Amino acid sequence: MADTPTLLEWAGGPAAFRRLIDAFYDRVERDELLSPLFPGGVSEQHRAHVTTWWVEVMGGAADYTARHGGYATMLAHHLELAITAEQRFRFASLMSRAADDAGLPGDPEFRAAFVGYVEWGTRLAMQNSQPGAPDVVLAAPVPRWGWGVAPPYQP
Repeated sequence: MADTPTLLEWAGGPAAFRRLIDAFYDRVERDELLSPLFPGGVSEQHRAHVTTWWVEVMGGAADYTARHGGYATMLAHHLELAITAEQRFRFASLMSRAADDAGLPGDPEFRAAFVGYVEWGTRLAMQNSQPGAPDVVLAAPVPRWGWGVAPPYQP
């Protein structure tokens, strides 16, 4: 479908993803399992950079790649963190709740694509974060996430 909107467009543009990231990190800062990963809290700069990542992944401009170094930079932030399965799950859970907090679309098609990316990304981050992790892909393009098998219903 040539006229199918990107996930970014469907969600309401970059401002919607900034609301998401703020809502998410507000939750992270209060979470006993994840807050230790951000001593002193989550900076404005970090929130802005992660928003730029999400905007690019969800179909927007390639600004994270152009300004911040793309996939290799995001990977570097996660190497050697030793993310546990429990932390990964909490991250994914808080991200889903933050989507509600931020007023992202609640339709099943959008949420399936959104949660699909969260699951894929958190599992990859966990795998790559293990000390001495084998098979870490050091260079790759920033993923461009789409609707998968269930594009939005448009009568």
